[in-house]
Amino acid sequence: MNANLKIAIIEPSAIIRSGLGSLLRKLSGLSVSVFEILERESLVESLRLHKPDILIANPQCLLHHSFHHLKEESGCEELKFVALLSILYPKEGLLSYDGQISIYDEMPVIRQKIEQLVVVEEEATDGSGEEQQSLSAREKEIVICVVKGMTNREIADRLFLSTHTVITHRRNIARKLQIHSPSGLTIYAIVNKLVELSDIKQ
Repeated sequence: MNANLKIAIIEPSAIIRSGLGSLLRKLSGLSVSVFEILERESLVESLRLHKPDILIANPQCLLHHSFHHLKEESGCEELKFVALLSILYPKEGLLSYDGQISIYDEMPVIRQKIEQLVVVEEEATDGSGEEQQSLSAREKEIVICVVKGMTNREIADRLFLSTHTVITHRRNIARKLQIHSPSGLTIYAIVNKLVELSDIKQ
């Protein structure tokens, strides 16, 4: 877990923006520094200045921004994007995000979502060589979905993740297990009792 997690928030509503910032700073077990981006025009400059790990954004604020270009222009290549939802929003508009937070989420749920993003990021960028062979609970869920023949998009919808996050998890699974095919994962899942044969037949 990052010693000091930097989170940026861009949201037009001062009440929502400040309230979320206050809540994030109180998450137990996490050292979080939060800064608010008040204007869309200063988005790139603010990202470049503060170098956050995560950007929590009202999707309306990023409608005309390419996430790829935002990372390049700000120099934040590992930046994670989280959609802040205060209204129902079309799923199609959220596919590029690494995660989602609703204004109705309770603190434990928000903490879990933030932790999950950080764990995925650290696993993906960890080049220390001593790789853990055991899968996380989330990775096991994804293995089960893969064995059942689900696509990345279907897995993302089922587990409320972005497709990008599912792909990152699958990359981590392949690296940990040194298994690079669905058939290999099927054997692994059966041997480790993650699925029954009847599950696969379905």
